[in-house]
Formats: sequence, C-alpha cells, structure tokens
Amino acid sequence: MSLLSDLASDDGLPDRPDLPWYVAPLPRALENVGLRIAAVVVAINLVGTAFGFWYYGFQPLPLSTPLIGLQLAGTPQSMWAFVPDSPVATLFIALALGLWLLGRPNEYVSVLAFFGCWKLGLWTPFVLLTFADGFTAVNPFPMYLFLLFSHLAMTVEGFLLYRISEFPVRAVAVAAAWYGLNDVVDYLIPIAGTPHHTLLPGQVALESGVGFTHPSPAHEIAAAGAVALTLSATFLALATRVKLLESGAVGDGDA
Repeated sequence: MSLLSDLASDDGLPDRPDLPWYVAPLPRALENVGLRIAAVVVAINLVGTAFGFWYYGFQPLPLSTPLIGLQLAGTPQSMWAFVPDSPVATLFIALALGLWLLGRPNEYVSVLAFFGCWKLGLWTPFVLLTFADGFTAVNPFPMYLFLLFSHLAMTVEGFLLYRISEFPVRAVAVAAAWYGLNDVVDYLIPIAGTPHHTLLPGQVALESGVGFTHPSPAHEIAAAGAVALTLSATFLALATRVKLLESGAVGDGDA
C-alpha cells in the first residue's frame, strides 16, 4: 500500500492545474503513476514502435523473410514516412516522455505525441470494430485484441502530456499540419502510388507493385474517422492551451 501511495503522490512531479474533464479526464492518481513510471512507459512504447514497423513490413527477423515486405513493399519509398502511423505515434510519446525525464522537454514533440496518441489510439479501434469480420479473418483473435487494447492505451497516455507541455499554438499548428497532411496523402492525393492509409479488409496489392486497391465504402469510412479525429485533436490541443492559460499555469506570452 505504501508503494502505491508513493506512486500516486504529487511529490516532485509537475503541478496539476485544475482543468475541465474533457482536457484532463484521468484521475490525478493515475496521472501521477504514469509520470512516476515514465521510464517504463517509454520502454513499452519503444517496443511497440519496433513491433509496429515490423507489422508494416520492416522485418529484419525472421531471417527467412525479405527485409522489406507487406505494406511497405507495396509503397513507393518516397512515401514510407506516411505508412507506419501508429509506430510513429508511439515513437513520439516515447520521445516526449524521454526528453522530459532528461530535463529537456520539447513542446513540438509533446504536442505531436498528443495528436498521435489521440488520433491513432482511436482510429485503429474504430476500424477494427467497424470491420471486425475482415480483421479477425486475417488476424488471430489474440492479435486482434492486442491491437484493439494497445491502441486504446495510447489514448490514455496522451492525457499525461499537459503536465509536461504548455501546448503552445505554434506546436499545435505543426502537429495539425503534419496529421492533416497525413489525411491528404492517406485518402485524397497520394502523390506517389495509391493512398497510404493502413490496409483495411478487402484491399489487395496492385499487379504493378506500387499500390493497393481501395474499395468503397471502407475507404470513405476510414477517411471520415481519420479527418474527424484530426479535427478533434486540434480542438482538444487548443482547448488545453486555453484552459492552461485560464488556470494561470502558463503565461500568455508563451505562444
């Protein structure tokens, strides 16, 4: 009990301003525990990042498989940065918390992490549940559950970040631009190849090897979810900034 009390205490942690529930929905004790074990959270997210890149096709192991396969193999190299969305999001949260632990927090990384945790933490469960029959047909059920709950956990950890970031408008603008660009190339204008969103049930590789089919209505449903989450992430990030200002936790000159 003493260990749990120590983990949940405020001692030595960043102040917790009094913010509305919709920008700070986690109980204080849970936030404190998350920050206390931030090094463990960083390690878990780095493992998740490595698994995510493997899942998308960067597969140094096992040695029997090509180094680059699956979705990455069917995507032009110039667009690889736009394919592994969830691994990039877990990398952002690992970097944000890691930099904070090192005493060098970075506002841009922290807000990018918030956007990534919110958007990918909810978009993936959205499509997993919407297209459950298709996903469970190609994934073992334990893997399906792992993907579902691990992404929901991303959403939870994103709400630690207001304790270590001021959510400046300039950082929100950068994050909104990055994730907005992702929506454009994922669903509307792929630039090279075909749209680059995570593969959904029913998609197949094109014979040319430089893209995938994107059948309706799955493409449009996934796009609607992604755009809605980018917009809501922008709202929540700006609302966090406003409420931090109103609480006096940050100065109005720190834009």
